[in-house]
Amino acid sequence: MTKSFEEFEVYKKGIQLAKLIFTLMNSKPFEREFGFKDQIKRAIVSITNNIAEGSEYNNNKQLIRYLKISKGSCAEVRSMLILSRELQFCNQLEIQKSYDLSIEISQNLSNFIKYLNTKIDV
Repeated sequence: MTKSFEEFEVYKKGIQLAKLIFTLMNSKPFEREFGFKDQIKRAIVSITNNIAEGSEYNNNKQLIRYLKISKGSCAEVRSMLILSRELQFCNQLEIQKSYDLSIEISQNLSNFIKYLNTKIDV
């Protein structure tokens, strides 16, 4: 029996990151930035949703495909955090924890992909 996506540490970290991002997006400097908030929220939700969706196929090749999409969404979140700082919606201190967690999640996804690649029958 395979693990359920809810048990994956990388999924749990994705939920933590989503909470941080949603909290940040509720701050005053973002209140009128509807398009920006929508885009970063879509990207953050994509991280966990792709982990969940890929795991349901019970097929390592499919899971790898979805983990790669999740990894791309993680980079998008990181890019938008940088942009939010550069546009002076927030400062480095306000995004640092989210930024660091997004890097950690990206590395975890890479390691998960490498592991799954060793389990694929050639």
